[in-house]
Parts: sequence; C-alpha cells; structure tokens
Amino acid sequence: MNQLANRAKTINPVAPVMLVTGGAKRIGAAIVRAAHHQGYRVIIHCHHSRREADTLAEVLNNTRNNSTSVIVADLDVVNTPAALQQFTQTIIATFGQLDVLVHNASRFYPSPIGSIEHEQWDELLLTNAKAPLFLSQALHPYLKIQGGNIISLLDIHAHDKPFGNYAVYNMAKAAHRMMVKSLALDMAPHVRVNGVAPGVNVLPESNSDQALDASQQQNIIASIPMQRIGIPDDIAHSVLYLAQAGYVTGEIITVDGGRSLTLAGSGF
Repeated sequence: MNQLANRAKTINPVAPVMLVTGGAKRIGAAIVRAAHHQGYRVIIHCHHSRREADTLAEVLNNTRNNSTSVIVADLDVVNTPAALQQFTQTIIATFGQLDVLVHNASRFYPSPIGSIEHEQWDELLLTNAKAPLFLSQALHPYLKIQGGNIISLLDIHAHDKPFGNYAVYNMAKAAHRMMVKSLALDMAPHVRVNGVAPGVNVLPESNSDQALDASQQQNIIASIPMQRIGIPDDIAHSVLYLAQAGYVTGEIITVDGGRSLTLAGSGF
C-alpha cells in the first residue's frame, strides 16, 4: 500500500479520477458520462455488464484517449482481505490516483415476510451496505492523498418510508445512509462523504421481474408533485455537484421531484 501511495503522490494529475461502481448502465452510466464530460478520467466498475461497460468506455475513449477504463469484479471481494487488497491495487494502478468514489452498485428485489432467506440477506446487505463500507475503508488512504470524496447512491425509502415487502433492502439502504453520516465524521477533514437519494429516476427494465405496467406507471406519476418520472441525468448532476462542493459533507440530497413530500411508503 505504501508503494502505491507514494506513486499516487508523484503522478501529475492531468485530470481527477472517479470510480463508479455499477457504472455500465442506467444511473451509473449517466454518472460516468457526466463526469467524463466535465473532464474526469473515469473507472467503470461492473460485474455482469462487461459488454455494456466496454461499449461505453470505447465511446468515451474515442472522445478523449485513455480517459476511461473498465474493471470487472464481484463486490464480494470485500469478504476476503487479499482479494480486496488486489482490487484496491487494480483501481489505483489504473490512473495512479483516485479523487472520487461513487457507490452506485446495488441489488434491489422484494423479500416478503415468510420467505426471507439468508441468501437474500447476504446479497442485499453486501451490495447495499457491506461493500460500500469496506471499499471506502480500503480506498480511504488514496482519497485522503487527493483531498477527495465519496458519494453514495441511496434511496428515499431508506429513511422512515420503507417499501412494503422489501424489508431486507430497506434495512440495507438504511445502513448505507448511516454509513454516509458516520464516515463523513470519521474521515473529516481530509475526505468528504455525501449521498444522493433518488426517488423514481429510472423505471425497472421492461423484461425484468420488477417491470411495471402502464397503469402502475401512471399511478407513480400521479404521486409525484413534478408530475413526471425523473431521469438518470438528474442524479448525475447532483453527484457532480457534490464531487465539487468543497464545504459540503455528511449531506444527503433528495432528487425525487417532490415525491417524498407526499409518499406514505408501502411500495411504488
């Protein structure tokens, strides 16, 4: 680790570096594109979406050579110290430094009472709480060198208004929310830690088991004061603001078109 830290100190930072977990598609990809547009070098982390990640990286590298790289890994690397160390070294070796860590990767599915299993607990807690914590800890020394920051993608349902039948997901995101507050305190003043809590900024994919029919979509729109579903770029703009807001830490920006003002919880 010391050798990598010394290397990071000696490299001339042509542009700041952002790592986005789960950065190949949807909100993650929007964050990657927005950061790249603002001059960041970007590391796209993915697990099952290598094709989409490579395609996105190719487009961005054609715009600015050697500005985007892809790292493929299951986030369960955090369960093994040696694997986590190797993952960390791979991240830092990509561009020689890290300025912004964005925790975007997440699993999301229901866990109704009566059918909750240990596997669901392990998977949902891993992606939504454990991996963000241990990855933040592993990368903290390098972020500290750069005076960098961490930004977590949370959920408006992670605070007082849970999804019905999503108990494990709700608990995991609530833990992640508290991680933001705790690390903002523990990593100050050298590393800032903030979060963005989306509402409905991207609908489930139409071919997934979470797909919503036209009637459900209209019900959602009717519940949003802005009377429209958000888009991934809404989240990306907030992430880029926090990445550059040098006197903001421990804050969570809600980006939901006002939906949390009227939301009673209990699902979509």
